[in-house]
Amino acid sequence: MKCPHCGNEITEGHLICETCGEEIRIVPDFEPEIENSITETLSTLASMQEGKDTEEMPGQDETDVSMPKEAEDMAGSGTKKLWVILSLVLLFAVALISYGLYSYHVQTVEFQIDKAKTYADKGAYEEAVACLETAYGQYPDVSEILFLEADYYYLQDNHDAALSALMRIIGDDRYAREEVEEAYDKMVTIYANLGQYDKINELLRSCPDERIVTMFQGYLAMEPEFSYVEGSYAEVIPLKLSSNTAGTIYYTMDGSTPSKNSQIYTAPIFLETGEYTISAFFVNDYGIESEIVTKTYIINLAVPNAPEVELYSGEYSHAMMVAVEETEGCKIYYTTDESEPTSDSVPYTGPIPMPLGTTLFKFVNISEEGISSEVTMRTYTLRLRGAVTTGQAVTNLVTRLVESEYLEDAAGHNKRQVGTLSYQFSSVLLVDGEDYYTIYEYYDDGTGILSRTDKVFLVQVYTGEPAQLSYDTKGNFVANPI
Repeated sequence: MKCPHCGNEITEGHLICETCGEEIRIVPDFEPEIENSITETLSTLASMQEGKDTEEMPGQDETDVSMPKEAEDMAGSGTKKLWVILSLVLLFAVALISYGLYSYHVQTVEFQIDKAKTYADKGAYEEAVACLETAYGQYPDVSEILFLEADYYYLQDNHDAALSALMRIIGDDRYAREEVEEAYDKMVTIYANLGQYDKINELLRSCPDERIVTMFQGYLAMEPEFSYVEGSYAEVIPLKLSSNTAGTIYYTMDGSTPSKNSQIYTAPIFLETGEYTISAFFVNDYGIESEIVTKTYIINLAVPNAPEVELYSGEYSHAMMVAVEETEGCKIYYTTDESEPTSDSVPYTGPIPMPLGTTLFKFVNISEEGISSEVTMRTYTLRLRGAVTTGQAVTNLVTRLVESEYLEDAAGHNKRQVGTLSYQFSSVLLVDGEDYYTIYEYYDDGTGILSRTDKVFLVQVYTGEPAQLSYDTKGNFVANPI
């Protein structure tokens, strides 16, 4: 038997066409409304016929002149035939209209969708999908058809077919934006339930709608963004790498291919003088990796000149000050322990008293961009012939402070504070043309931690006479007797 709708052969015993999904009806089953209309029309015709047959002309009796019998029979026969013909014509018209209404009704999208839902309620998803495909062929702009089809495929665990149905929505411009968003939402949900996060990433990367991409950006692994465009710079740049969502950025700085064993980006990368090839990729919380991005930076910075130290290396017998000429736009740092000076070393703020003995000074200029100059080195040896020792100088100072009642005893107790005061030699200083030891005062509150006070004392190098350091109105050093 052939399908009356598509013409394809139907398997024996089947009542549904496997090609177009239409149900094969042996006996037409009209809709209740149409069936009631036909019944009402036929009932009306029957009533009219019955009333005509029984109708008699009023006022006639046996005395009236009667028509000849033959004429009466002919008139009655003609009337009956006319009514039969009219009844048949009317019946045919009603049937034709009813069939037309029925044919139109069964072709509507609502009828097809309701029919599919009826099958789905019975678990007959294949038949339901067949109905929907038929409806889609006639009404391709109705998104509900494809959404239902995707749902029925999904209920059959046919995920590929469900995704394919939804793909028809997102790939067609005829559907509204809200319908496209819903299709993306369903596809993302299916992929997420299957754990196929890479498929979500591919889907979103091909999506032209930024609003939709933003809705699901947690699943997306975009390439890291660089805060500076690649190229040449005349300053140190703090390069920042950022990602579109939570995850980890891995990078290399030598142009090699980064992997999950490479450095993890946690803070800005400071690029100083030189050439850098930064390669990076991003991994989101779902383990999806982005493409690798590579950018090259060339940093050409002016290297500052090495510091100029006025005092040459050598051996000295009198107190000297080590002064360094400052360079505009740079800061000077120095060390005296033979280590290389950096920005973490002691900053130079003014002339430095030359220490006793032999000392190696190392000075460096560091620019505002963080570029270091070459290191300037000076070695000084200070020997004071005939001078009292530094230890004796401290003893002389403490003795004088006790005599002046500044201290209660040599242990450093005093009436002003609970803790004790102690004194340590610092350097040799030239004051009013004479050499003095500078001695700093420290306070111990009982915890063993020493805090330097604001007082600086002096002891004449050759006489051992104590004094206190102060300044005159011009800022010159002054030795005030104690």
